[in-house]
Amino acid sequence: MNPREKARCLRQQSTAEEALLWEALRNRRLAGYKFRRQYAIDQYIVDFICVSERLVIELDGTHHADAEQIAYDEVRSQFMQAAGYRILRFWNHHVEQDMTDVLNTIKRAIGRE
Repeated sequence: MNPREKARCLRQQSTAEEALLWEALRNRRLAGYKFRRQYAIDQYIVDFICVSERLVIELDGTHHADAEQIAYDEVRSQFMQAAGYRILRFWNHHVEQDMTDVLNTIKRAIGRE
């Protein structure tokens, strides 16, 4: 399965936290910026992206605390940073417990706060 097909499948299988954040980001709801979800960048698929600001947003569940996953995430992040993207990472529980802080952090990253 190519990255675009995989991204399409992932959009249909969103986690609860992804769905919550997507509701806040979709349709230019956050400061008028367009975000996309499950977007392919080369061989990687990011959870959310604001293409115009080259800002990637990743939501991490508990499996991201595993040593092997940490190493993979680091390689992935280095690739995206080398391609000119900035990356924000949030734990799933942060999205559930403090969406206001998550959205304010995103706004600061795009220079809208």
